[in-house]
Amino acid sequence: MVFNQTHYRVEDIQLFRDIPEQNLPLIRHILSHCAVVSARTGQIVLDANSSGSRLYVVLQGALGISKLNDDNNHIENTITQYLPGECVGELSVLDEETHSATVTAIQDSELLVIEAETMWRLIEESNGVARNLLQLLSFRIRAANAQIRSRQKVGEFYRQLSMVDGLTGLHNRAWLNSQLPALVQQAQASATPLSIILVDLDHFKRFNDTYGHVLGDDALQTAAKVLNAGLRPTDFAARYGGEEMMVILPGTAQKQAFTVAQRLCNRLAKARVFHEHNKALPHITGSFGVATLSTEQDYSALIEAADQALYRAKEAGRNQVAV
Repeated sequence: MVFNQTHYRVEDIQLFRDIPEQNLPLIRHILSHCAVVSARTGQIVLDANSSGSRLYVVLQGALGISKLNDDNNHIENTITQYLPGECVGELSVLDEETHSATVTAIQDSELLVIEAETMWRLIEESNGVARNLLQLLSFRIRAANAQIRSRQKVGEFYRQLSMVDGLTGLHNRAWLNSQLPALVQQAQASATPLSIILVDLDHFKRFNDTYGHVLGDDALQTAAKVLNAGLRPTDFAARYGGEEMMVILPGTAQKQAFTVAQRLCNRLAKARVFHEHNKALPHITGSFGVATLSTEQDYSALIEAADQALYRAKEAGRNQVAV
């Protein structure tokens, strides 16, 4: 079947809308012998990465850029739909490249097939067709850019989510491994101080064994809140591993870092963690090791220095700060 044997109107096709009346007979003549084909639901109309310079106009039904399942047979979801009057394949006509996506009939459809040579003739014979094609491409580009921005935002959301410890809400070890080396490098380059505080909750394994992991999780969450509440907006707190946490203090020398650690240690010991009235539960305490970045020291050496200070705090009786 060809177009002039159907009941479809040129004016209902987006590419030919708002064309001056005197130009329509020529367009109808050019399209008159273009094929009209049927596509069953699920049938592939354009195959990604395949060649073929022709444009398809949806006369009836609907097409979609769809994701196929692993056997390349069944449609799993449709990303973009093309409804009656709309077209697909225009880029392959203009640049003669392969198709960038698989287009499938999502309903039983009838399609007008416009070969590349015919499309170029329409563009040459009618400025209105050229204008409509440019507007269509502009819309497609804007829509594609909007999708890219949306995906970038979603990707950034999940990236940030992957950098947060699910229990405490602090930054996690992945964030720490990514950011601490950069912070150390920045401090070295700018000759500004940087201190870290390594925190270990005292006798936490014994606490878990005695009171259970649910109350242990409560204790970790409370400790995290104490650390966050006692820091400046420019400081950072991360879960280093298990019951260990780390505070990063950019622009902070050792004396000021020791003061911060002492304040956090006191607040942690006073924080009310448990609300169980039937049995006495202890407050949690923590041991704090402070280290300040020295000349030419890398982040691994800085962490090692904080760990040694933490060991000294434990050896001195815990629930205290050491440098």
